[in-house]
Amino acid sequence: MASSKPDPVSNENNCSKENTNEASGQNCFCLDDLVNVATVGTGTFGRVFLVREKKSRTFYALKQMKIPDVIRLKQEQHVYNEKAVLKEVNHPFLIRLFWTHHDECFLYMLMDYVPGGELFSYLRNRGRFTNATALFYASEIVCAIEYIHSKDIVYRDLKPENILLDREGHIRLTDFGFAKKLSERTWTLCGTPEYLAPEVIQSKGHGRAVDWWALGILIFEMLAGYPPFFDDNPFGIYQKILAGKLDFPRHLDFYVKDVIKKFLVVDRGRRLGNLKNGAEDVKKHKWFKTVDWETVPLRRMKPPIVPKVSHEGDTTNFEAYTNDEWEKEPSVPPRDLEIFSNF
Repeated sequence: MASSKPDPVSNENNCSKENTNEASGQNCFCLDDLVNVATVGTGTFGRVFLVREKKSRTFYALKQMKIPDVIRLKQEQHVYNEKAVLKEVNHPFLIRLFWTHHDECFLYMLMDYVPGGELFSYLRNRGRFTNATALFYASEIVCAIEYIHSKDIVYRDLKPENILLDREGHIRLTDFGFAKKLSERTWTLCGTPEYLAPEVIQSKGHGRAVDWWALGILIFEMLAGYPPFFDDNPFGIYQKILAGKLDFPRHLDFYVKDVIKKFLVVDRGRRLGNLKNGAEDVKKHKWFKTVDWETVPLRRMKPPIVPKVSHEGDTTNFEAYTNDEWEKEPSVPPRDLEIFSNF
């Protein structure tokens, strides 16, 4: 994946102090100091590069987004939301943001590089997980969601592709593009069709409860190898979600079926995690009875999968991407650039 002669991410040298991420307590980064090693992810309007800082030789993930595409797809607010949320959070199961920057073509977000790859890859390779394996990941995710919600933030994009494994096998939630600080409810339709809660589909306004619904979908998918509601087109998926009919594989045990049912309650007022005691109700469910919740955020649970990572900049757990004309972009007109003056 890595070329023999890595190129700098950009030729522009900009180390102005306003581009320092105050929350990280780190010194300012410069694009000229970041050497592009490999592409480790692509999206609709962005790419994620593995980069190495020249002086410290530390590896980071650099998310680079095309400004014209962000504007065309009306993602400006989501980009600002992601920055605001990541500046506020600090938790062992969440990705960290170190620095943001923009030039005349791109937005940049410098984050942790997590070399173990996506949980999605391990799930697809194995077909499905054992009950114990699913319990481990669900336990760490519960702690992550509880923390996010304590900050009045809703994540809104829980799925196997957004769960990374570090080199020891613990989780890191990534891609906070749909995350949002809540005042009361929000009405934006966003997320992955198979994981959308009924209240999102119905545009009723939604809040933290959508993350607990998504956890129910994720637990089902980890154990079955497929999500509970799927169809050839999104409309068919939405119909099945609203109907709420669950068809469990026979091998699922009683308690995990029960916890999934309680997460996948269409009436969010009766949904596990969204009741009076919040995450405490989740932790007390009998499926989690073997979990010592004090030790989970301390990363003391033994991971069921330890990724094969030879060094900090190992990219073998990610898909290989070919080099293309990604960086050859025209400059953005000043009026469009003004939108991102505070990024």
